Amino acid sequence: MKIIDRQLLDATTARAKVSPRLRMNYDFHESLDDPVNRLLNAMEPDTYVRPHRHCNPDKNEIFLLLRGKIAVFLFDDDGYITDTFVFDPLNGNYGGEIKAGIWHGLLVLESGSVIYEIKEGPFVPLTPENMAPWSPSAEDTEEVQSYLEQLKLKIKN
Repeated sequence: MKIIDRQLLDATTARAKVSPRLRMNYDFHESLDDPVNRLLNAMEPDTYVRPHRHCNPDKNEIFLLLRGKIAVFLFDDDGYITDTFVFDPLNGNYGGEIKAGIWHGLLVLESGSVIYEIKEGPFVPLTPENMAPWSPSAEDTEEVQSYLEQLKLKIKN
């Protein structure tokens, strides 16, 4: 049995904190070819998860927030926010399922945030058509910081 406990969350979070991307995966699937990919994704504030979707192949994405606090944004094809959800297990908001083809992104609001993510396999890297063209690329650090600040202003309290 694979156990998800505080030690695993702490170890994965520690690795995320020193990662240049400020996030770190811990995979439960044995191979990227597995029919279901399952992983922990430890993320720190200021990590940038570029808005994206899962098309060609179509894949739903399910996640549960095990600890911390994050905001998830859904977007239309032009980059306008259509919905915002703040997940915080201490407030009874645990996660969700995002249908294939829906533009989405997130903002980490609390250090030590960890999600358990489930996606249909096999793993297929996101192609350029699945990266939101209206969002900055991860390499454009100034634009990324500005974009993250804009997202923070959109969070419903």
